[in-house]
Formats: sequence, C-alpha cells, structure tokens
Amino acid sequence: MAKDDGVRPYTHPAGGWDALGAVARAIRTQMDVAVGAKTLLRNNQPVGFDCPGCAWPDPKHTSAFEFCENGAKAVTWEATKKRASPEVFARHTVSELLTWADHDIENLGRLTHPMAYDAASDRYVAIGWDEAFARIAAGLNALPSPDMAEFYTSGRASNEAAFLYQLFVRAYGTNNFPDCSNMCHEATSVGLPQSIGIGKGTVSLEDFDHAEAIISIGHNPGTNHPRMMTTLREAAKRGAPIVVINPLKERALERFAAPQSPVEMATFGATAIASDYLQVKVGGDAAALKGIMKGVLALDAADLAAGGAGLLDRAFIAEHTQGFEALVADLEATDWGAIEQASGLERGRLEQVARVYCAARSVIVCYGMGVTQHRAGTANVQLISNLLLLRGNYGRPGAGICPLRGHSNVQGDRTVGIDEKAPAPLREGIKRVFGFDPPAAHGHDAVEAIKAIAEGRSRAMICLGGNLAVAMSDPRRSFAAVRGLDLSVHIATKPNRSHLMVGKETLLLPCLGRTELDMQAGGAQSVTVEDSMSMVHASKGRLPAPSEHVRSEPAIIAGIARAVLGDRYGIDWEGMVADYDRIRDAIEGVLPAFADYNARIRQPGGFRLPLGPTQRVWHTPSGKAQFMVFEGLAEDPRSQDPAVLTLTTLRSHDQYNTTIYGLDDRYRGVFGRRDVVFLNPEDLAERGLAAGDRVDLHAAPQAGEAADPDAVLRGLTAVAYDIPRGSAGAYYPEANILIPLAHSDPQSGTPSYKSVPVRVTRAG
Repeated sequence: MAKDDGVRPYTHPAGGWDALGAVARAIRTQMDVAVGAKTLLRNNQPVGFDCPGCAWPDPKHTSAFEFCENGAKAVTWEATKKRASPEVFARHTVSELLTWADHDIENLGRLTHPMAYDAASDRYVAIGWDEAFARIAAGLNALPSPDMAEFYTSGRASNEAAFLYQLFVRAYGTNNFPDCSNMCHEATSVGLPQSIGIGKGTVSLEDFDHAEAIISIGHNPGTNHPRMMTTLREAAKRGAPIVVINPLKERALERFAAPQSPVEMATFGATAIASDYLQVKVGGDAAALKGIMKGVLALDAADLAAGGAGLLDRAFIAEHTQGFEALVADLEATDWGAIEQASGLERGRLEQVARVYCAARSVIVCYGMGVTQHRAGTANVQLISNLLLLRGNYGRPGAGICPLRGHSNVQGDRTVGIDEKAPAPLREGIKRVFGFDPPAAHGHDAVEAIKAIAEGRSRAMICLGGNLAVAMSDPRRSFAAVRGLDLSVHIATKPNRSHLMVGKETLLLPCLGRTELDMQAGGAQSVTVEDSMSMVHASKGRLPAPSEHVRSEPAIIAGIARAVLGDRYGIDWEGMVADYDRIRDAIEGVLPAFADYNARIRQPGGFRLPLGPTQRVWHTPSGKAQFMVFEGLAEDPRSQDPAVLTLTTLRSHDQYNTTIYGLDDRYRGVFGRRDVVFLNPEDLAERGLAAGDRVDLHAAPQAGEAADPDAVLRGLTAVAYDIPRGSAGAYYPEANILIPLAHSDPQSGTPSYKSVPVRVTRAG
C-alpha cells in the first residue's frame, strides 16, 4: 500500500503516552483546557459524576484520576463548548446536514433550545417548552391506540429518568420499550435468567483479585471499556492466566501500558495481558465453547480413571443444577472435526483452555457483544454459563460470569422498568404505589418497533437519547420507516443523524449531560446509575447548562407526562422532579431491592443490588441452575458456499457506539479513514485481490432467502489483517446496510451484527 493511504502498522502497546496524548487533544479541541482538566478529575469520583463512557465499576479506593482515554473523549465530546443553537440550524437545511459525516453532525455541539422541524424551510426552528409539550400531547393523544407509539431509551439515562419514563409510558397504556439493550446484551437478559435466574453478571470488582484464571471472549476492552485494563493488568502481573478467545488480535489484550504506572511510562514498558490468545473464526463461539467443555469432560474422565475424584464439582451439580446428563449427551454426540471446522481452532488449542480452566479453582468468564450479537447469541451466553456450572464457578470469591456492558446505566434502565416484557413484580409494584393496573401485554423491542413503524402499525416515537435509526440493522428500511412517522421526538444533548430523519412532526428537546448541574425547585440534584456489577451509586455534575433553555431528563419526561396524561392517576410529576429523593422513594416502593435507597446512595460507592447466584440461590422455575443444551454448532455460511465470508462489525478506537469522535483506529493501524475491510491475506489471494485494492461487500443470502442486489457496501479498501480464514471485519454502523432486519437471534431479538454472510468482489 502507499505510505500515505492511512493504513500502517502500529507497534506500541495499548494505553501509554499515546493514550495521554489523545486525552490532551480531546480536552483541547472541545473544552477550555482548565475547565476540561478540572472536570475530568471529578470523573468517577465518590462526589463527582459517573462517566457516560462505559459501565465498568469504580474501585473502592479511587486514585487521583479514574478516567481513561475513551472516557475523556466521551466527557469532553458531551461537555463541549460548541453550541448547536437555533442560529446554527438557520444556516443549514436538514437536507444539507444529511450530506455531512456523522462526526461533523455531532460536532456542531450542544443543543440549546427546544426545536421543531419546519418543512417549508427544511430547517429546525426554536419553539417554547410549553408548545413542545402541547405538540407531543396532541400527537400521542390522537393515536387510536397507545400501542401505536414507541418509546426508545438509551442506556445513558439515569435511574430516575428511566423510572419516570416507564411510569409515564405505562400510565399512557403501552409496554413498547425498544431499548439499546435490545441491540447489545439482550441475549444476556434472556439467556441468563433461564440458566441462573437473573439476567446480570454475578461478579464484583473484588472477585478479580481472587480469580485464579480469567477467560475473555468476544470483546475489546482497550477501546470499549479501557478502565477494565487496570484490572486485567493486575491479574496478569500476579500470574493469573488470562485466556482470550477473539477473532482479531486486539492490542490491549496483548500488551498494555498503564498511564498510572510511573515505571511503565518512564521506561516505555508494558504488561503482557493474554497468556493464550485463540483467534476463533467469526461466528465460531458456540463451537469453541463446546470444544472446551468436551475437553473438561475428557480431563475429568482421565482423572477418575487414574483413581482421582474427578475434576467436575459433582456435589455442586447434584445440589444446585438440572440438565447435566442432557448436556453431556450433546457434547459426546458433537464431533471434534465439526468443532474444528466451525470454530477455526485446532482441538489441541481448545483442550489446552480446558486444562487451564480445570487447574484453577475460581474462574471468571468475561464476554462482550462478540458473543451476543449473533443469531445464536442467547445460546452462546448459556454455553458460557454451562462451562462455569461444570466446576461450580458461581457463589464463591473469584468466580462467576461477567457480561461487559457498554452504556454506564444500560443495566440500571432495565432494573427500574425499561422492559418490554413487563415483568409481573414490576407491574404489581406500580399498582401498589400508584394505584393503577399497568398493561401486561408484551411490547415491542427495537427490531419489532422498526417493523411496526415500517408497516404503519406504529405512528409515533419518542427517543430518550440515542441514535436509533443509525444504530439499527437494515438502515434502508429503518431510515424510510422513521421518516414516515406522524410524530418523532428526540430528547438529546447533541444532534445526530437520526434527528435528521424527519417525519410529519419532529421535535428536538435539549437535556442536561452528566457533567452539568441539575438545579430543581428543591435544590441541586443527584441522579443514580447501576454499573455492570450491580453497584448503584450517585452522580452529580457541576458545570453550567449549555443554555437557560436546557432541562434535565426527569423534568422533560415529567413535562411530557403532565401534558399527555393531565391528572390521570393523580401522579405528582412536578413534586417528584422538584426533589429526586421522591423519585427514589417511589422506586423503593415499587422495587423492594432498592430498600433504603436514599440513605444508601449517600454512602461513598453506593450499594450493591442482590444477586441470587452469589448466594447460590437460583430464581428459576425449578429453583436450580439449568444446564442449557444448544444443538448444533451455529450456522457457518461457508458450509453452503465457499465464496462466502462471515463479517463481524467493529467499533474503531475513535468511536463509542454510533458516536464517531474521529477517523483513527490507532490500535488496528488505520488513520484518517473508516472505509476499509479487514481480510485474511489468503482469502484476498483466493479472490485475485491484494492489500490496497478497492472492493465491494455484498450481503450473501442465507438458506431460503432471496439475494438483495442493493445490500452492498461499496468502495472499501482491502486491508490484509491477522484474522481467521473465512472471516472479515468492517466498521459499524456503516456495515449495517449488509444486515437485514430479519437477521437476529430468535430468542432475544438481538441483530446479528457479528456474523454477517458476505461476498467480496473487486469494486465497481
């Protein structure tokens, strides 16, 4: 390749001086340097604000700084001094803005006024809050049924905002709660309750200090949750083996230089993280997990034959589980040759993982969206749980399952009621506290919401944050659907592309960010969030709002609720917004797990919600943990057509979900661009292609599907990369065009962003 094409080797470890340089640039380009530095020093501190950048928990004893490179980008991006004011929108039509890159749209800055789309001028124009609420009420109350409205939630919302939101929506009369969870960890929320009785991880941050081995599957912590790297580095330095199973070699899981380590920074040194790195074929996770479990069973049998007690925890299995015999029968019937073919891994490599697993008394398995965003996502999660159950790796220090969430409160939103499945205890609690019967019918998840909008069954949508149309698979269908809405409302800090998909009536409502002072009638307010390890803690900003017209999320939700519902059910919306303690009192009344809520969040670090598996209590129908059998090894498109590759979508290092901070993907050696596809050199040669060639990606139909000639991502540059044969990688959300809306996990509805069958051809 040419030297100036933006693709070149990156040889440094993750973290280190390059990370500090990126933090400095983020502050310099978005904020006043002094204000930015002071703000970041309050990030993830006991009396500060919770970083919106990830859901990794805070240590009990915080250091001078508890932020990472991407956390700094998230904070400065939202707390920017730039303003997307009415004057800015007056200079640019919506049609013009749609031609801009996503980075440039969001880089307009913070929204400062409520605005409505004016079709005559093709511009957003400022309106007052009362008019905005009246328009929303008119649109929602004109619908023939509440089920014709969708209420999306982003995981950045606080517990207080999410609770008020679900209360309003259920009082309105529907359970249509499409949520960002539906696109990331819904397989966890569906799969783990069937397996262990709760849809959350079971480990604490302290458990990592006691783990004798860690298995890390399908995630990239150096980019998506960099503060985890401190924890992994500490485990590696004390000698705990860390086995990584991931298609791409992610730099942070190879070598990490801790910016807080004076020695590593002074010597340009680094810590090796992975003790073994298995590059599984994209979509081969189920096969790999079955191979590891077959290895465990073989080691157990060999130990018994040698006169030992065996390596399975038979006492735990007998007392705490069901389904063991069915799992063993399925594993014994699964052929090693099929496992090797589907996983792309040799039997010996998988058996070595089994040996590491069996040699450790306490094991944590961490996983990310590389596990969940498949058609077999729910099965993948349950297979991980099966592996842990074999040796009783629940309910003791240093052991358990660790799903890695993205948004800082995506887990909390679900806990306080953002749930289209409308669980009975939640409905009973609402009736007990607020005196009305919430609807019980299963509502729409994200995929079902887009389908309903596309088919005309839903006519209105309110989005509490997020960038739904861009985040969804099948953007051609998603974009067209939301443009046909009668009413669309976006509560947001900054503009994004979804806001430009205007319907008949489209409103933008500016809200406060995490870093900003939330002043209500009762004084300055704190909000609360739940991290990925079920710790609930307070968050309080201090920066001034972008303008006097910006309101908090709870205040906006209460304003909409009052306008739409009037005095229905006698809910004191204004009183709860005046003092968020009253919202927390209501949460405590509805959800007993939040007992003494206000008192406990005033303690440094907050409190942990109860987790049954940590006490070996299983809230399943049988009262026991379940071994869940998954027949088969997940679909391998290459078995149908050798010309087909399986593509995984990727986030770059300058990206958080759909937010593009910049055009560099430093650790993968891509700079100033995103129009690339990562391919195995042999797969390139097999197609008569070479690194640097321009190529097109075509969606390949799966069995029984018709080819879609328009599902093409054109003009990418081929990058020869260390990725397994038969696999490919391209950036999200650009590659979403290759994923039909129907390609999702049938159990959880999660779109299969990580296993997309494609064909690669020369461009043009």
